[in-house]
Amino acid sequence: MTDPAPQIPAPASPSEPRLSQAQVAVAAQGLGRLGQSVAQRIRTLQQDYSHDSSQAVQALARLRRGIGRQANEMPDLWGLLGIEQFYAAQPDGHRISEAEALRAERAAHVAVTLWALHQQSNRTKRMHVADGASLGTAVRRLMTGTDSDEPIRKRLLRAGTATTFDVLARRLRELVVLLRKADIPLDYGLLAEHLDRWQKPGGPSQVRQAWGRSFHAYRPSADAGRLESDVPEGPETVASTNETKDHT
Repeated sequence: MTDPAPQIPAPASPSEPRLSQAQVAVAAQGLGRLGQSVAQRIRTLQQDYSHDSSQAVQALARLRRGIGRQANEMPDLWGLLGIEQFYAAQPDGHRISEAEALRAERAAHVAVTLWALHQQSNRTKRMHVADGASLGTAVRRLMTGTDSDEPIRKRLLRAGTATTFDVLARRLRELVVLLRKADIPLDYGLLAEHLDRWQKPGGPSQVRQAWGRSFHAYRPSADAGRLESDVPEGPETVASTNETKDHT
């Protein structure tokens, strides 16, 4: 695919408005069972980690050791990825197929281990926020309107054009490292949904479109208040997703 390298205006501010409780309640409906389960699991770990719980600190260390590994290689992570919640959330009588289970396990493994990397050593800000911020939105917030923006944009393009799930996970890790350095959060429930969709027929192009659209649609908030990630935990939700297109 050709890369048109569009001119990208610099965001004026990294701040995002805090969601109202009404917005939060509506947003919760935007995730499927997997995204909600992953977000719920991360929320619990994140809350405990912010309080310096030794159990949470150890859990994040175990999760980081799972980065780059296959989900079925890490029985040590059972109970930490939200898969139990995913199975429990299935309607009565619904039997998950082997293919569906494998997709969910792989997506949850990558999403939660990347969150653990993103949250590492940060007790004051939440790096998972349930505000519906797609990967494209988060990457756009990294950009400052300088020459350093183009390498960042190309990293998103590389993730969007990954040809295998393992390559995608590796390229997402590169982006998460940048987001961690800049204290820019991400909606990891939404990322889990995107990773699950990526593994379905036609999924890579749909996810690429979602990330790219939110990248190009992002506009900095006029509200210069605190980041939502700096305020106390609220109900676990996701704002309506700007499905995003990444031009490649």
